[in-house]
Amino acid sequence: MLTGLRSIGLGLAAAALLSACSAGNFNFGPGGTSGGASQPLAAGKTFGKGPVRVALLLPLTGDPNLAGVGTSMANASEMAISFVETNPNIGENITVVLKDTGATASGATQAAQQALSEGASLILGPLRADQVTAAGQVAKAAGVPMIGFSNNSGAASPGVYLLNILPESEVKRSMGYAKKLGKKAFAGVFPTTDFGRIQEGAFRQATSDLGLNARAVYNFSSEEEARNVVTQLVPMLQAGQIDALFIPDRATAPSFANLLNEAGITPGKVQLIGSADWESDQSILNTTTLAGAIFPAIDDTGYNALLPEYQAKYGSAPHKFATIAYTATILANAGSLANGTPKYDRAQLTLPAGFNGRDGVFRFLPDGRSEYALVIKQVSIGTATVAEGAKL
Repeated sequence: MLTGLRSIGLGLAAAALLSACSAGNFNFGPGGTSGGASQPLAAGKTFGKGPVRVALLLPLTGDPNLAGVGTSMANASEMAISFVETNPNIGENITVVLKDTGATASGATQAAQQALSEGASLILGPLRADQVTAAGQVAKAAGVPMIGFSNNSGAASPGVYLLNILPESEVKRSMGYAKKLGKKAFAGVFPTTDFGRIQEGAFRQATSDLGLNARAVYNFSSEEEARNVVTQLVPMLQAGQIDALFIPDRATAPSFANLLNEAGITPGKVQLIGSADWESDQSILNTTTLAGAIFPAIDDTGYNALLPEYQAKYGSAPHKFATIAYTATILANAGSLANGTPKYDRAQLTLPAGFNGRDGVFRFLPDGRSEYALVIKQVSIGTATVAEGAKL
């Protein structure tokens, strides 16, 4: 259990979001003054008027899907700064400089180099793992910390922190809940992709950490291999030798559930476990053979609080990652980080107490990974309901 949580001033519905949290040693009062030598002019849109420069690296052009996510996150960051500016209890400590990375790792490298040349003390973003890795190399060489937004833990390293749900955190949470339900023998099925390998590693680590029996691990790269996996699984499922099956891949989970059903493994015979990637996926929710399956997710209270203001300002709903950018911006503005010596000190960023952000409780680990307090949801036909509240 976390103690001494630091709230970071998250605005909308703050009383509900930050209840039972203390400000700890964080300074939310007036920020410092710039003083000293003036910084070079910054290229890009800026939010805020604080003396500490923070770069926000996001894909705003290139791939339309990525650009849509990036734009939504940039909007949320600007909303966070607007909240700071209108709240008399929070000092204006930072100016955010928005940089477009495009959809490439080289674009992220160039954006990071430009941000550092302009005097950035912290980099927020980029979004994709390859971009985080590329920009992170630039930031680490300059001794400047970075808080990236990828959910691929392979992009994390000391000084390059990831503010997103990571496989290690979500797998441990969901499998811990399955253990609480009395499940004892687990199997996992993973696609032969980079992310699939990370999920498999998280599965193996979670079973070890939780003292669970990992009976089998399978990999697939085609429909034929997937069908072979099901053929091997069915006898063990029928014999009760496996009572929990981890199928984290969102795209193929409905097919696996249907194949199991065709083989006589009806819903409820085995506890199906998904990943946070399942959240809000209509194919998952509308697959009747996935009824009763569980998966971890961020508590959506913070997103729902942000939603009406965002819609009123921008005319559409924000992407789910918007809350991450909002939290990152408020965190960057925290007085004891922005005005500390050194600024954004690693020891302060990685204190075990963690922070209470728009998506709830989170903390950074020294190796750059993060841990989130997650809820457990259960699939019903057409929807998913909370089976257990947020826990680490």
